[in-house]
Amino acid sequence: MIADQIAILVAIGFLAGICNALVGGGTLFTFPALLSVGLPPVLANTTTTVALWPGAVTSAFAYRAQLDPMRKELPPRILVAIAGGFAGAVLLLASGNAFFFYLVPWLLGLATLLFTFSRQIVKRSAELAHGHRKTRLLVMEFFSGIYGGYFGAAVGILLLAGMAVSGEDDIQSTNAQRNFLVCFINGVAVLLFVGSGVVDWRVALIVMVGSIAGGYSGARVAKRIPNPLLRLVITAAGAVFSVYYFVQAYG
Repeated sequence: MIADQIAILVAIGFLAGICNALVGGGTLFTFPALLSVGLPPVLANTTTTVALWPGAVTSAFAYRAQLDPMRKELPPRILVAIAGGFAGAVLLLASGNAFFFYLVPWLLGLATLLFTFSRQIVKRSAELAHGHRKTRLLVMEFFSGIYGGYFGAAVGILLLAGMAVSGEDDIQSTNAQRNFLVCFINGVAVLLFVGSGVVDWRVALIVMVGSIAGGYSGARVAKRIPNPLLRLVITAAGAVFSVYYFVQAYG
């Protein structure tokens, strides 16, 4: 791997870390980048998950003060997140590259749509909130965990929607909870991927350097970065990558 590729991967990792801390969607950058350096689809996905996980941890650490009020509610949600993430990761490893390759453009397209219309999704979810708050929240977080363990892009949007259904309306609190739960969803997937030996550590460590710095920086300066512009860039990138991989898979 040449120096230019290393610099680009570090920069993409940093951008993905910032995006995940602020609004999610970092995988929409790293996954196509890893495909572009020659990794097969499943390996690119598992390596992306491993590379971005430390950035999620640093983001969650930066938001730790916002988690204090709901610490008693977190244990069952952590268990559900772990169970969903594990199930999704197992499904990914069982898919194989051939199947996953044809699924990639659909997953990228879905993640882009979830991200683009996240505000409307969360708002509509909040409007539907009524009764059985805790049960509904746990069910949605379990299925969000399955999606996150399998692919991961825009999983935060699904988690935010689940919290909106449960009646949460404090954006700082919900963002803190989102970052916290992603650590467990992706964390159990990371353990499974590492244990199964399906990680390209050369690439993962390079991207990881950028994602750790980006994750912590994004959480610390969330109010200073123009989120609308960042959201536009992520949406545009997701749309371009989705079209490109549709052509690659079905063209």
